[in-house]
Amino acid sequence: MARPRQTLLTRARIVEAASSLIDAEGLDALSMRRLATELGVQGPSLYNHFATKAEIVDAVAEAVVAQVDIDVFADCDWREGLRLWAKSYHAVLTAHPNIVPVLATGPGRRPHGLAMAEAVYGALIDAGWSRSRATHIGALMRYLITGSALGSFALGFASDPELYDRYPHLHRAHELPAHRAAVDEGAFELGLDVLLAGLSDHYDQGVRR
Repeated sequence: MARPRQTLLTRARIVEAASSLIDAEGLDALSMRRLATELGVQGPSLYNHFATKAEIVDAVAEAVVAQVDIDVFADCDWREGLRLWAKSYHAVLTAHPNIVPVLATGPGRRPHGLAMAEAVYGALIDAGWSRSRATHIGALMRYLITGSALGSFALGFASDPELYDRYPHLHRAHELPAHRAAVDEGAFELGLDVLLAGLSDHYDQGVRR
């Protein structure tokens, strides 16, 4: 009887499995042994594609960033481009929150990460911002987007009304977890609106350096 054929192990398949594992259980759950088990292969076979766990994590981060829409900068002015890109990036990170700590450190040597940085920076330079201000704006946008995805503000409060008896201004804080989406998404949208409005004022006043 012919032996059953084993599914071909590829880099893409490894990254997909690692991404699913990280999404479900977090970065600490990922190990070469656990990943091999999830894929139904022997551990050493992973090393034919990735030398280390760190390389796999990097590849997962790269695959996540590849989902962000950066084509918006080709069709919009810098203001709307930043808005649409930020919303796309935020949505992607919200779908993959456990990889955010890796992305929050910057693009490193990842091609998609660098392409995204190039798109944002290039759009700002083309609009007339100085190189230093374009750098500052890029940093601000990253702080807002990755910061908003690093954790839930609403879930930072316990659902225990008695806890807040000593804090009269927080007497409804125990309700926040039940309204996580409205609170967290509302905060991101407000932050984005305020940030872009401030940048637009500076731009229109000629403060671009």
